[in-house]
Amino acid sequence: MLDQPIAEIQNLRVEFQTKDGPVVGVEDVSFSIRPGETVCIVGESGSGKSVSSLSLMRLVEYGGGEIAGGRLLFDRKEGGQTDLATTDQAEMRDIRGNEIGMIFQEPMTALNPVFTVGRQLTEGLRVHRGMGKAQARARALELLREVRIPEPERRLEQYPHELSGGMRQRVVIAMAMACRPRLLIADEPTTALDVTIQAEILALMDRLKRETGTAVMFITHDMAVVAQMADRVVVMFRGNKVEEGPVEQIFNAPQHPYTKALLAAVPKLGEMQGKAAPEPMRLLGVEGQKIAPIPGTDETLLSVRNLTTRFPVKGGLMRRTVANVHAVEDVSFTLNKGQTLSLVGESGCGKSTAGRSILRLVEPLRGKIDLDGTDVLALNASELRQARRDMQMIFQDPFASLNPQMQLIDQVAEPMRNYGIASGSEITDRVAQLFDRVELPRSFMRRYPHEMSGGQRQRIAIARALALRPKLIVADEAVSALDVSVQAQVVNLMMELQADLGLSYLFISHDMAVVERVSHQVGVMYLGRIVEIGPRARVFENPQHAYTKALMKAVPIADPTLRKSERDLNFKPIPSPIHGLDYDPQPSAYDEVEPGHFVLTTDSGY
Repeated sequence: MLDQPIAEIQNLRVEFQTKDGPVVGVEDVSFSIRPGETVCIVGESGSGKSVSSLSLMRLVEYGGGEIAGGRLLFDRKEGGQTDLATTDQAEMRDIRGNEIGMIFQEPMTALNPVFTVGRQLTEGLRVHRGMGKAQARARALELLREVRIPEPERRLEQYPHELSGGMRQRVVIAMAMACRPRLLIADEPTTALDVTIQAEILALMDRLKRETGTAVMFITHDMAVVAQMADRVVVMFRGNKVEEGPVEQIFNAPQHPYTKALLAAVPKLGEMQGKAAPEPMRLLGVEGQKIAPIPGTDETLLSVRNLTTRFPVKGGLMRRTVANVHAVEDVSFTLNKGQTLSLVGESGCGKSTAGRSILRLVEPLRGKIDLDGTDVLALNASELRQARRDMQMIFQDPFASLNPQMQLIDQVAEPMRNYGIASGSEITDRVAQLFDRVELPRSFMRRYPHEMSGGQRQRIAIARALALRPKLIVADEAVSALDVSVQAQVVNLMMELQADLGLSYLFISHDMAVVERVSHQVGVMYLGRIVEIGPRARVFENPQHAYTKALMKAVPIADPTLRKSERDLNFKPIPSPIHGLDYDPQPSAYDEVEPGHFVLTTDSGY
């Protein structure tokens, strides 16, 4: 029977034993997946969506969980249903990889760093399919071609660390598809990837599904990805299924309040059309929101001219510099007080290096950086320390940028103590006010970072950046690792602080919908250069450079009627930014196509 589900989860309950007693990860969840169908499981961190998939693979036991109730029915290749909840681990080893494939969220941890790509790809084929060495290698090459990896023969001999994030994720997909599984489980497979690579990988998975008839269980918190991929959607909240239905129905007529709130929190590309200035998002169920445009001022705060940063590549016996990585090449822009300039582009385009160069966390090769009348590059160490009061940074990963052994009150107070701004009870009062500003309860001041969720940790990072009352904040992918609803709250918080305190942001991101929401000016970076820069409305509504157009086309839109096919996405591979010592790049030259809207005329390589 064709409509017989491949996998059926019935009343699943999963418990984790902790020292405080059992904790329920999934309470009571039921859904099924049919052949050739993509079912998207959506929800925030901690909703139980990954636990459901790990139960189906019976990997949840390795993470300290146990299946406390329910049935996991799976339709085997040879016919006949098996309840995976009671199958022994020996039989599960035969099913895993062979009949159920899994793509994990983090490709670097899913691949073994000490084996070549070829060895890891052929292992499953030799174990499950009994193929010989030559036969398995031929199939591995075929798989790499299917997932569109350039120069597949060379890649087989390489190790995972020699590939980019997008390439590694393709290898993981190839491994999952190697034995042509009946069911493919994809756990957040594109979260860590750029817009363009994400678009290609989603189109690739969709094509592989159509060609092989595999059923796909796709776990994500990105509603735009759901709109692109899903046939049916299951919405999870705190270990329970709250809504299920066809993708069009979920997007057009959501029933459950949680689903409505989730969809309201998704920034959609094009929402800001016709608006002169950025304004916070309207969120469901949030009282007393300030929704007012943030015009900023015409006064210049930061002026960057001809900024160039290169990293030496060393080699040979004497560890001499043999080449340079041209990370930032001849970048110029200005940022006004109380406004936001966003730098967008793919990984490796130099946007984070540009942000770090401005704060001199990385030393630039040359250029001029003027922050409110101070020449940043001319400062010595003690002057730079004083100048850093005016410029702070919010990093991408709040867990890595906070000290795990310090209480939160001390982390937020540390900059004030370092600069001798306040002491004693005054510090405590100011930290308490900062906690109020970032909407965290004062009772959290005595907590440690591991006791907080990702969104709460990011609020602490913002509070710490505000402690010195800076003029400029560089936000490096500050919201990219957060869930949709938390991301919307943090973005709104940053915009409210901008309106109240007159902050200027250099906002570094690859999420175009968020950038459209927060920016006054947008600069698009490619291979170390700004290829297009101008007011937000002009860059988004009238993109001129070929790369900007390709980037806009790749952005998934949270609307199931506007799906993209693989034909829409024709990206050129990014050339290497490493050049020999004798390479002398041309200076950047621009055409002004509209007032304030500039497009690069120098050859950018795209």
